[in-house]
Amino acid sequence: MRTLTINKNDAGQRLDKFLQKRFQTMPKAMMYMYIRKKCIKRNGKKCDIADKLQEGDVLTFFIKDEFFDAPQEKHYDFLKAPSKLDIVYEDENILLLDKKPGVLVHQDKSYHFDSLVARVQHYLYDKGEYNPEEDKAFSPALVNRIDRNTGGIVIAAKNAESLRILNQKMKTRELEKFYLCLLIGTPKPREALLTDYMVKNESKNKVSVFHHPVEGGKEMKTKYRVLKSSGKYSLAEVELLTGRTHQIRAHMASVGHPLAGDTKYALHKHTSGDFPYQALYSYKLRFCFTSDAGMLQYLNGKEFTVDTKKIWFAQEGFSIEN
Repeated sequence: MRTLTINKNDAGQRLDKFLQKRFQTMPKAMMYMYIRKKCIKRNGKKCDIADKLQEGDVLTFFIKDEFFDAPQEKHYDFLKAPSKLDIVYEDENILLLDKKPGVLVHQDKSYHFDSLVARVQHYLYDKGEYNPEEDKAFSPALVNRIDRNTGGIVIAAKNAESLRILNQKMKTRELEKFYLCLLIGTPKPREALLTDYMVKNESKNKVSVFHHPVEGGKEMKTKYRVLKSSGKYSLAEVELLTGRTHQIRAHMASVGHPLAGDTKYALHKHTSGDFPYQALYSYKLRFCFTSDAGMLQYLNGKEFTVDTKKIWFAQEGFSIEN
């Protein structure tokens, strides 16, 4: 007989899902047979494959030792990624990271091992806060994402409950995100709320903006404020009131002021200037909970910013400091 106690990161999932992750060498048909014949019990009682596990549940196993003693893979792909992070804020539940332009948030087919989420997992593994052997059903994950060539604040959740809460808060718009961008020209008026509609072309990974409702279109709301202007360029603060693909890039280009360095949405590529990336940075995050945030309620009202002096397009001589 063997026992396992469910921890907080394994709680909240179905029994069969947990068992598949914990006993990867156990055939699924055998797992179902073990449950049916009461060889696997939950808190000493018969259980069902669809039972939702709770923290503190004790699972009792009358199964072959080979499934417990099966050799575990000790090499993890995330260890191939660097572990160094630019941390804006950290506590026992979350990390706020300053992602640099050029870094992927998640791996893709062309870039197999290095990504921001892999760096987070490597960092927490080295600190002893993440052990894949114990946390079979959860890996540290990112709450939001930004484009590869955009920099700024990305939220990482260290545990399953934080991830659940923050995903919900993102959905209900209880996290306020502010960006700095360098626009070509000076918008008029210098401060406005843009409300339009977007349609995404999946094959081209590009969106079109319409100033009226269209079939299949999604509403997009973008608030901007010009901070400084040289005539050729304007430094603007932008707040996203919706979260659409390439929202700031496409929306500002639609009113004639694309981002410097943005060759995808600038009307003429030569107008984008000699920039390595689109001049866009997610520089400020504010937690504004309008409903209970459970274990993360302590974050309510807190605001975090990156050091604006480190934002690369400040080389143009723009700064939000007076």
